[in-house]
Amino acid sequence: MSISDQIEKLGRALFERPFSTSRLSEEAPEIAEIRLAVLDTVKTASHRAGSVRVFPFETVRILLRGIPKEQSAAFESGVLAEFLDADLREALARSSIRFSENLRIELRTTPELPVTGEQWIVVEISKADHEKAPEQESARARRAARIAVVEGAANVPELPLTKARINIGRSTNVYRSEGPSRKNDLAFVEDNEINRTVSREHAHIRVDKASGEHRLYNDRWYKPAANCGLWILRDGLSRPVHRGERGVALKSGDEIHLGRAVVKFLR
Repeated sequence: MSISDQIEKLGRALFERPFSTSRLSEEAPEIAEIRLAVLDTVKTASHRAGSVRVFPFETVRILLRGIPKEQSAAFESGVLAEFLDADLREALARSSIRFSENLRIELRTTPELPVTGEQWIVVEISKADHEKAPEQESARARRAARIAVVEGAANVPELPLTKARINIGRSTNVYRSEGPSRKNDLAFVEDNEINRTVSREHAHIRVDKASGEHRLYNDRWYKPAANCGLWILRDGLSRPVHRGERGVALKSGDEIHLGRAVVKFLR
């Protein structure tokens, strides 16, 4: 799916009217307001170095206040951040402001409403990641890692990956004849057509504390020739995740398909 198609889909879901990237400001004033806040902050932080202007920062962080929990996954899915990233790069280039190739936008939401005197959009900038101590960056990366529900209805729309192991399945508590089997951290508990394609013990994610790597494992019971029921969609290509001891390393932006339910890995 192209970025314009993703933006249009996000617009229908959040603002109940379609729009395209070419008419984004006209059709979605909320996003236009975010875009202008980012551009104003970045241009204000730019300075002249000799005969050129430069923006010496690599990370632009956006916090959106007052976003309902049921909409947070859509806002933080990466689609909006990708659009704003491309828009910012284009604006800087058009203004002849030099910037780092590693420039990126991070977007977060909170359901808390802004109090008197606060804006619903908060934009912050920070120095290059390589200027941080390695242990600080590793801790930041682990805090940022999360999975967001894209398709299906789970017990939470987004789950931070703060534990060494995160279980994913259809019910919160799984029982077998001999007693309790396990507890799922992300559970597709609502009875609907998509959720019914998720197994009780479908998958889990392990976190390597030393490297910060996240690996996905298949927990379903199926015959070798049967459909494994777990895939990763990355860069437009799908790969199955079969049962095994090694699992598959996750990359930011990976779509994890559990039957017809979909979650996105973000960090």
